[in-house]
Amino acid sequence: MSPGDEQGYGDPVRADDGGGYGYGGSGHTRTRLPDADPYGGARRPGRSSSRSLVTVVGVVVLLIAAIAFANRGGDDSSSSTDSTEAKPKSASTAASGTAPVGTQKAAIPTGYARDAQGAQSAAANYSVALGSAEMFNTARRHEIVDTVYAPDVAAARQADLDTAYSSEKFLTNIGLTKDGTAPTGQTFVSRVIPVGTKVTASSAGKDTVEVWYTSLFGLSGEASTNPVSESWYTTTYQLKWVDNDWKITDFQQKDGPVPVGRDQRASTADDMTKAVEEYGGFTYAR
Repeated sequence: MSPGDEQGYGDPVRADDGGGYGYGGSGHTRTRLPDADPYGGARRPGRSSSRSLVTVVGVVVLLIAAIAFANRGGDDSSSSTDSTEAKPKSASTAASGTAPVGTQKAAIPTGYARDAQGAQSAAANYSVALGSAEMFNTARRHEIVDTVYAPDVAAARQADLDTAYSSEKFLTNIGLTKDGTAPTGQTFVSRVIPVGTKVTASSAGKDTVEVWYTSLFGLSGEASTNPVSESWYTTTYQLKWVDNDWKITDFQQKDGPVPVGRDQRASTADDMTKAVEEYGGFTYAR
């Protein structure tokens, strides 16, 4: 067992084979040094001005089309064919109108409804907690695991995680000190941001929920050799209804889907640190 086995847990780099980031249950870590200082304002190779012009024109055309489409709302002259066509359904993660959960334990939302909506909200919120930097603090980690896992699973997970998170070699590989904190002058970032959820199986008291999310992991600081980077994953949770709430019994993780990256300048270490300190996370409940 290693932190790599833990859902949503950062993007600790592996030390055995030298390549990208990942934390999907391999139990190894590696360090990938940046080719250039990402906080020095390095930009990806620029594109031609003609291509930039085409992009701008394309965006303007799409915007005009969107406005025109929106203005059609009051047009009664639509053909009978238009009126009989099936309208697109709302996304599975659209607002339901149901009030969010009103209770919490260990600062994690709890008390979800025993339905598909409740299971998805639980899985999303548990992803955020398990992927947070707080997992590197022993006391806080115990609270999180006891809250999100089923009682018959939590005890075993605690022992495994304590061993993994206290590994000096592991902590060194990801740039942290022996006590799991960031070096002086740097800020440790570990966040999971759910993008979407769906229930893939459901039976009496058991639901399987997939959470697609992006994660931020690394050290923000001028001297960082493990700068904050972005990764994309999908984790499938096995949830069980225990003591009037959804709890995790198991999970599997895979890479992606991964979107195409935009041609944007990397932020400075100072901007990244301020963003992490000033922007809090969300509670995902619908």
